[in-house]
Amino acid sequence: MLQAAKNIHIYLESNPNPNSLKFVVNEMLIPEGMSFDFPDAESAENAPLAKELFSYPFVERVFYMSNFVTVTKTADVEWIEIQGKVKEHIKNFLESGRYIIEINEPEQVPAEEETETVRKIKTILDEYIRPAVEQDGGAITYHSFSDGIVKVRLQGSCSGCPSSMVTLKAGIENLFKRMMPTEVYGVEALA
Repeated sequence: MLQAAKNIHIYLESNPNPNSLKFVVNEMLIPEGMSFDFPDAESAENAPLAKELFSYPFVERVFYMSNFVTVTKTADVEWIEIQGKVKEHIKNFLESGRYIIEINEPEQVPAEEETETVRKIKTILDEYIRPAVEQDGGAITYHSFSDGIVKVRLQGSCSGCPSSMVTLKAGIENLFKRMMPTEVYGVEALA
């Protein structure tokens, strides 16, 4: 499916993961509230841009959200050597008018009973944590809550980031313990 050709502008933002770089575009790429994480080429079957980026031997992971694409590279190459090539590829792809992903209707997963505690957890994630994680080129989503443990999924630049566990424990877990001291005892990231 083709869109009208566009004039795309991209700027780069670094983040705490030295192997990831955020390519920020001057328009929305993905509908609000959605994100797509591609940990390998096989997972990018319905994502033509990610599929093309995986053709580079140095691309390890691709993540889409709102108006940016986060690319994670292998450790054996420096960003200075490849960032121009990746930026130009993304720009040319978007200017061609092609869609970066074929969005299918999401599966309806039965929701867990949303207690007052779960609502509070989701509010804290939405208001305090998610904006900071998105600023760094990643995403965090609520998964579950059981026995005082909040389980979340980290995506984008957070996947494989050397500082993600420190952020999870020292930042996110401490915030929950301060704001919900009698309900939350820990935070864990799902693989």
